[in-house]
Amino acid sequence: QVQLVESGGGLVQAGDSLRLSCAASGRTFSSYAMGWFRQAPGKEREFVAAVGGSGRNTYYLDSVKGRFTISRDNAKNTAYLQMNSLKPEDTAVYYCAAAGLLTTNIRLYPYWGQGTQVTVSS
Repeated sequence: QVQLVESGGGLVQAGDSLRLSCAASGRTFSSYAMGWFRQAPGKEREFVAAVGGSGRNTYYLDSVKGRFTISRDNAKNTAYLQMNSLKPEDTAVYYCAAAGLLTTNIRLYPYWGQGTQVTVSS
């Protein structure tokens, strides 16, 4: 079992940056791939980024490549999503999730945080 708690969301202007954090419980954090997903009002939850257990391998949604960076600090049991050059279309609730393998498939992530709101004004 892994418990996840996100933080770092907020209201920013277009072009600004935010860093989301996801703190995980448990002593096996490095054995999990970590993913970030987002859900905008009226839309389905979508994959944003994922990182493998070692931190070496990553996947990104095409629309965030070059702007967002996913990382993790296994010593701190924490995953991060650095978001730069934010756009109004990035507005959503952002969720972190943990899975047994590195994947973009939302169905393969059994552990989820409660979400943190990111709002980008134009």
